[in-house]
Amino acid sequence: MILDNTLIKVNHYEEEKVNGLYQISVVFNVTSEDYHDIATLLYKGKFDVTVPETGIFFRGTIQKYSTSITNLYEKGQVGEYKLSLLEKEI
Repeated sequence: MILDNTLIKVNHYEEEKVNGLYQISVVFNVTSEDYHDIATLLYKGKFDVTVPETGIFFRGTIQKYSTSITNLYEKGQVGEYKLSLLEKEI
């Protein structure tokens, strides 16, 4: 999956249509080394979402977001992130 221009390797992917709009839910790992960049990206809240494997592209917003660990500033840590994105109506 690509959010804006950032490639994110997902461990789990689900896709559905909600009122005719794409909603995708993903699970991915974030290392302490990548934490700052991913956190900064996610704080934007709105993204160009691309799923190369399915050809899906849409402008989306975060619907749900959680992480298994809150202190990724410690070197060598890996957190599991869960993220749901919903396509914005144009």
